[in-house]
Amino acid sequence: MEIPGIVGAGLIVIGAGIGIGRIGGQAMDAIARQPEASGKIQTAMLIAAALIEGIGFAALFAS
Repeated sequence: MEIPGIVGAGLIVIGAGIGIGRIGGQAMDAIARQPEASGKIQTAMLIAAALIEGIGFAALFAS
């Protein structure tokens, strides 16, 4: 893997990490505001995080 590929892979990992971190933070804010909806919020958060991680994983192999 050449240098531009390594930089691209690093950016992919950083972007996915930031995205999943934001999803987790926003989900915790939402649960703090509406504790009765925590099950639905957690389910949506896990699905979104899995999709982001899957896209990041696929992008790593494409770079």
